[in-house]
Amino acid sequence: MPPVFPMLTVLSMFYYMCLRRRARTATRGEMNSRRAIESNTRALPINVEIVQYAKEVLDFSSHYGSENSMSYTMWNLAGIPNVYPSSGDFTQTAVFRTYGTWWDRCPSARLPFKRTPSTFCSQDYVELAFEEPVYPTAVHILETYHPGAVVRILACSANPYSQNPPAEVRWEVLWSDAPTKVNGPQARQFTPCIKQINFPTNLIRLEVNSSLLDYYTELDAVVLHGVKERPVLSLKPSMIDMNDIDEDEDEEKLGCGMETLNKQFSIVTLREWPTNGYFDKLPYELIQLILSHLTVPDLCRLAQTCKLLYQHCCDPLQYIHLSLQPYWARINDTSLEYLQSRCTLIQWLNLSWTGNRGAISVSGFSRFLKVCGSELVRLELSCGHFLNETCLEVITEMCPNLQELNLSSCDKIPPQAFNHIAKVGSLKRLVLYRTKVEQTALLSILNFCSELQHLSLGSCVMIEDYDLIASMMGAKCKKLRSLDLWRCKNITESGIAELASGCQLLEELDLGWCPTLQSSTGCFTNLARKLPNLQKLFLTANRSVCDTDIEELAANCTHLRQLDILGTRMVSPASLRKLLESCKDLSLLDVSFCSQIDNRVVLELNANFPNVFIKKSFTQ
Repeated sequence: MPPVFPMLTVLSMFYYMCLRRRARTATRGEMNSRRAIESNTRALPINVEIVQYAKEVLDFSSHYGSENSMSYTMWNLAGIPNVYPSSGDFTQTAVFRTYGTWWDRCPSARLPFKRTPSTFCSQDYVELAFEEPVYPTAVHILETYHPGAVVRILACSANPYSQNPPAEVRWEVLWSDAPTKVNGPQARQFTPCIKQINFPTNLIRLEVNSSLLDYYTELDAVVLHGVKERPVLSLKPSMIDMNDIDEDEDEEKLGCGMETLNKQFSIVTLREWPTNGYFDKLPYELIQLILSHLTVPDLCRLAQTCKLLYQHCCDPLQYIHLSLQPYWARINDTSLEYLQSRCTLIQWLNLSWTGNRGAISVSGFSRFLKVCGSELVRLELSCGHFLNETCLEVITEMCPNLQELNLSSCDKIPPQAFNHIAKVGSLKRLVLYRTKVEQTALLSILNFCSELQHLSLGSCVMIEDYDLIASMMGAKCKKLRSLDLWRCKNITESGIAELASGCQLLEELDLGWCPTLQSSTGCFTNLARKLPNLQKLFLTANRSVCDTDIEELAANCTHLRQLDILGTRMVSPASLRKLLESCKDLSLLDVSFCSQIDNRVVLELNANFPNVFIKKSFTQ
C-alpha cells in the first residue's frame, strides 16, 4: 500500500541526509580540547565530543626502524605530533618498510595470489589503542611526508584495556579507498568522511598501500574524535545515506560472503532443478575455469544456488591457491573447519593477518593442517600472533612438501620453536623478518635446509654472531639468490667474505643499516668482485661507502637494477656517472642525504639518464 503522504516521506529522507552530511563535515575546533557540539535541530541531542591521540601502538606489520630504537618506528604514532605541520624526512615519524613497486621487481618478489578481490589492496597495517571508547565521528591522520598511502580505516569492538575479553570481536570499516598519489610530498591532515558504527571503540587500525608513492610515507599522529553516547541518527538503520551506497555495498558483499563461509557452506538441502540449462552442455573443466575467476565469497554465494553449482564450488580444484588475507577480520576456527573438505589439494595458502585476538586457536589451525597440509608448497603466515611452538611443529610434520614459509612479524613465537623448521629440508624460501629466532635454531635451519634460495633475516635482533651465520650460509646454502640482513648489528668484513665466496649466485643483498661494515676493510669491493649477478644491493645508511666501491660495482655488477647508498658522504657525482653508464638496467638509485650529491647533480643525472629513478630525500 503506498504511503499516505509520499512527499512528506521524501522530504524526511532528504532532511535526514542533510543532517548526517552536516554532522560528518561540520567544522571542528582545536584538536587537543574537549568541547560540546550543539545541534541546530531537535533530532540531535547535545553531546560532548572527545578528542584523543593514540595512547599505544598495539601491532603492526613492518617498520623502517630498528626494534631497539624509536627512529622511523611505528611506536612514534603514539601521543601528540612530533613533526606536523612540518614536511620532510624526520626520524620521529612512523615509516613502513617499503614503498613504490621496487620490492615487486626484484629477485625475491613473490607471485601474487589469484582471486584477491579488487577492493583489497592493503600491504601494511598498524593498530592503535586510545584511552576511552567512543562512537567515532572523525579520524585525523597527520601525514608529514609523501601522503596518500592510507587505504582503509577500521574500528574494533574489543577494548584492549578491558579485563574481560569479549565473546565476539567485530571489525567495521570506517572508510576505504584505492591508493592515491598526492601531488607533492608536503604534510597534510587527512580526514576522510567515515561511516557511523553502532558500537564504541578505542581500537583503530590503519591499512596502507605505498605502491604509488615515490618514497616512504611518514605518519606523525592519529587523532580520534568521538562521543560517549551513541548518536541518535545511528539508531535508525532504515535510513540510508545516498552518498554512501557504493561504499556500504562493498562492505556488505564482504561481510555476506564470509558469513556464508561460516554458516552457509554446510547446507545440504539445495534445490534440484529438472535441468541446468546451458550448464548441462558445458564441459566440467570449462565450468571450473569460469568459476576460477570468482573470489571466495562469490563462490560461497554461488554454492547456494543449486546442486550442480554447489558441486563445482566445493571442488578441491577450486582451492589449489587460496588467500584468506583479504578476509582476515572474519576468519576463525569455524571458517577453517568448513573449508577443510575443499582444501585437500591446496598448494598455496595465505593466512597472513588472520587469527589474532583468539579468532583462530592452535587446535583449529592444527586440525586444518592435518587434513590439508600434505600438498602444501607455500604457506604465508605473516603477523599470525596465534602461532606458537605447537603450530610450527604441526607445520613441519604435516607439510612434507613445503617450499615457502613466511613468518614475517610473527613476534609471539618463542625462540626455541624455530628449531622445528630445520625438519623441512625442502624449503626454498624462508621469511623470518622481525621474529625472535635465535642463533642456535638458525644454524640448524641453514645446516639442514640447503635448498634455500631466498632468506629474510631483517631485524632479527636475537642473533648474536652474524659472522657465524654468514659463514654457515656460505658453506651450506650454495643456491641462495636473495638475502635480507637489514639492520643486523654485528656482521663484519669476515662474514661478508665468507658469504661472497660461498653464495656466488646471489642476485639480491640487503645490508641496510649494518653499522659494523666499513668500506676501508674492502668488504664492498669484495662483494662487487665475487657477486657479478647482483641486481639489487642496499647499503643504506653506511656512511663509509666511497667512490672505489661504486666504481667496482660499475665494473663488475653490470646487471644491477636497484642501488641504495642513502647517507654516504664519500660518493662523488663522477663515480655515479660511471655507474649509470655501465649499468644499463639500473632503475632505482637512492642518494638521499648523500652530502656530495645536491639537487643540481640529481637534475643533471635525471636529464642524462631518464630511465633511472634517482631519489634525493630532504628535511625541512
